Formats: sequence, C-alpha cells, structure tokens
Amino acid sequence: MGTVGLSFGSPTGGAGFDVTSTVNQIVSNMQAIETPWKSQLTTLQSQDSALTGIGTDLSSLSTAMQSLTNFEGVLAEKQGSSSDTSLLQLTSASTSAIAGTHTVVVQSLATTSSYVSGTIANAGDTLSGNLEINGKTITIDSSNNTFSSLASTINSGSYGLTANVITDSSGTRLSLVSQTSGASGAISVTSNLSDTSTSSSVNFSQTQPGADAQLTVDGVLVASSSNTVTNAIQGVTFQLLSANKDESIQVEITNDNTDVETALNTFVTDYNKVLQDLNTQEGSDSNGNPEPLFGNPTIALLQQSLQSALTFVQPSNTVASSSSVGSSDALSGKILIGVGGGSQEEIDIPDNSSMADVAAAINSANIGVTAAIITSGNNAILSLTNATSGSSGAISVDASGLTDTSTGNAVTFGSAQSNTVTSITQLGVSVNNDGTLTLDTDALDSLLNSNYQGVVNFLQPSGNYTSFGGNFTNILDNLGSSAPSGAIYLALQEDSQVETQLNTNISNEETIITAQKAQLTTELTQANYTLTEIPQQLEQINEMYSAITGYNEGQNG
Repeated sequence: MGTVGLSFGSPTGGAGFDVTSTVNQIVSNMQAIETPWKSQLTTLQSQDSALTGIGTDLSSLSTAMQSLTNFEGVLAEKQGSSSDTSLLQLTSASTSAIAGTHTVVVQSLATTSSYVSGTIANAGDTLSGNLEINGKTITIDSSNNTFSSLASTINSGSYGLTANVITDSSGTRLSLVSQTSGASGAISVTSNLSDTSTSSSVNFSQTQPGADAQLTVDGVLVASSSNTVTNAIQGVTFQLLSANKDESIQVEITNDNTDVETALNTFVTDYNKVLQDLNTQEGSDSNGNPEPLFGNPTIALLQQSLQSALTFVQPSNTVASSSSVGSSDALSGKILIGVGGGSQEEIDIPDNSSMADVAAAINSANIGVTAAIITSGNNAILSLTNATSGSSGAISVDASGLTDTSTGNAVTFGSAQSNTVTSITQLGVSVNNDGTLTLDTDALDSLLNSNYQGVVNFLQPSGNYTSFGGNFTNILDNLGSSAPSGAIYLALQEDSQVETQLNTNISNEETIITAQKAQLTTELTQANYTLTEIPQQLEQINEMYSAITGYNEGQNG
C-alpha cells in the first residue's frame, strides 16, 4: 500500500487544507487491496461469457442431432407420387409409411346418399303433415311449416343429414344430404307433406345412393366409405378424383432424402460452429491478449469428447438378450456363442452370477465378441457386438442353458443384426485439417438411395447396442449447460462460487473503507478547524502579551 502525505501549509497562515481531497486520496490508497479481486472477477466474467456462448452452440448441435435420432423425425419422413393425378392424388405420408411402389385401380368413387323434394312455386308457401327421416318423424307446426324453417329444424336435430333450400327459376326445393359418405351413410326419407297454398303433395326422390369407393391395391380389393382413402396403404392418405377400371395407377412412396440431407448439413454446420468456438479460445484476441479460456481444461475436455464422439465406430454385427432380466437378478448355467458361422463355444456361468459377471466371462473367453450391459430402468440387456462386417462377423447365440434363477425363467436372445454403415465417413462426412467437417451431399444421397435402413440404424439409438447417434447424444448431454453433470454447467458453477467469494470480499472491504472514510473525515475536519483557529489564537496571545508588558508587537520601534 502506498503512503499519503498531508500538506497543512503554514501553521500560522490560517488557510487549513482540503479535507475532501485528502480523504479521497487516503481512501483510494486503501482501495488498492481490492484491485486483484476485481481483476480476477473481470477475468472470470469473461470466461463465463465465453462458456455461455459455447454452451448455446452445443445446445444447437444437440438439437441438430435430435432431428436425426428422433424416431419420428426426418428419417421417418416419406414422399409420395401418383402416375395419374387426375385419378388419384396423394395428400400425405406419415412416419409409419413404408417406402415402396403400389399399383392402384380405381373402379368406382364413393358417393353420398341424398334426396331432393319436388318443387313448390313460392319459397314462402306453408306446409302441413309430417316428414320421416331415418325412422324419426318431424311433425309440421307453425315453427317449421316452410322449407326454410323445416331445414333449420333438421339441421339443429340429430338426423344424420344436412338440409339445404335450393331456389332457382323453376321454384324452390329442399335438398337432404347424408353427413356420412359411402354405403354406411345411406338415408331413408318418407314424405307426408303437403303445400297448403296449392293443396299438392310434396314428395322426395333419391338423387344419389350412398356407395363405397371400390379400388384394388396391389391386386387386393379395397372398399372405402370416403374418396379420401386412409386404409389402403400403411401411413398413406390419398384422394380419389375419378374412376377408370382400365388404368393402373403407380403410387410410389419414397424416403425424403432431401430433408435428411438438410438435417445432416445442419448438424455439420452446428458442429463446425462449436469447434470454431473451441479453436478460438486457443489463441489471442485482436489486441494480442490470450482469449478468456486459453489453457482452460474445460476446452480440452470438450475437444477430446467431440473427437471421440465423431470417430465412434458402430459395431458391424450385434445381438442382444430379449427377455426381461433384472439388474440385480442372479443367473447360472451356460451360454453358447459362435462367430462367422463357426462352431459355438460354451461359456460356463457360475451360480449367482450377475449380468455383469456374464459379460465379464464372455469377454474373458476371447471368442471375437464384446459383451456389454445396457440398463433400462431396473432391467439389464446383455449386448454382444463384433466389429467384423458381413457374414464373417455374424454372431449366433444359444442361451437355452442360461437361467435367471431369481425368476426361474430362461434367458432369451433376439435376432442378430448386421450394420452396414459403421462410421460417419460413409455418410459423406470428412474431417478437415482444423477439425471442422465437410458434407458431400452427393455421396450421402447415393447412400440413402442404396442403403437407407443402414443410415437409420447408424443414427438412431438402439436398445441392443450403442449407435453413433445414441453415443453422440449421450456425450453432448455430458458437455453442455444442463444440470447436474454438463461440463459447461460445472465450469460455470465453479466460476460462480469463486465470483461469489470475490464479491463478498469486495463488499466487506468496502464496508470497512466506508467506516474508515467517515472516521477520517471527522478527524481531519477537526484538525482543519484547529489549523484555521491558530491565527486567531496567536492574535489573542499577542493582545494578552501587550496588555501585560505594554509592548505592542504591531508597532515599529
């Protein structure tokens, strides 16, 4: 801490000194102790800003990955086309639709049952009698004795049809149209109405019967009560516009390659943004000063984790247990495992072994497969994988001798799966010298056309093994700003604790300085007052001296 020199001037001058300036100088000297705290606080706040930015970009990357791993996302989207849109037009293909080509012949369209009354000359003519619709009788009275009021009565009731008044040059009629198309919507109408103005009967005749659409789909006869057909091709809705028994319409359902390519390109863009964030922190700013996170271990952790996620190789062959086995259940017996069509090797499982013990026994046998445990709630799945592709790496399992002794049930395994896409480079993604990615959309499009399901298996999480998409998602969950384990979250929490202590130190020091400032102001004000009083006190002494001695110092001689 520096020193403060006080200049009181001439002690007999009576001018005193500037109290405020002197106190501020002393306080400024005292506040120097806060400088390293404030400097550290500024550094931490810069780190927080950088970490928050990286966390935001990681969140965008996670969202991009989710669009590729979501079972109802872009990989499930379908497109459709019709070879003759004048007869059949596709309206939608849901995520449950399956890519393929179908042949449709539209034999007849669905029709809606309808009736129309005879014509009356004047729309205001009154009616009498009754009208029976679908077994329900409407008795005519003053509230419904015109076509208009009768239509209102019908439309406000539960008759299963809609009434409409039609007026043209020939007169006025009442139209009745079923609210349900097809054969199931057929309506019946019995009229006992009379036009009281002309004393003539008002009869109804059927204008169109209700009939289902008739079509064949891949040679199978299909009936539809509506011309909007939803039950003919799984997940596909199409509209019948016209019938032609002699024309076969080709309906093609395809995977939506364009949206998949767009989603993967977004993933690449967001990945590059995160990597550029990290690369920036390894250098200096425009003024030559190190970036806020230069040398920070969190940056190294993020880089290593993303690199690990990117280079993850998905197993080429896999098979997993399909029965429900509790994580803590005891197992015993034996399991036979073969690789590549070779003879199966027997692995003995001691009594009271856990699923983890079974995995360890398989791995110790060194038979060419890797065993791992995947937990789901309270259940455990035994996953066996092999990096060798094709039939030479195929896994066969006979677990008929392996028993879950906790339940008494045998442990069963599902069908083996072969994954033909095992690395992200097969999707047309390449790594540049700076670690950023480039996507070759032509290569991706070619793969989607030749092996769409392989891409789906590679990107979407599986309960039987760890997929690229599932692994990448898990890693991102442990890197971002999400509590309680995200790397960015933990780094921000650590900084926050230090910042809280620094702010407390600064606040406490300011409290002390404020009290000392008040005390200094009081003391120096008093000292200043004393200095300004000295000349007056000297004058009084001189007067006393003169009175005693008769000597006046103010006179010469």
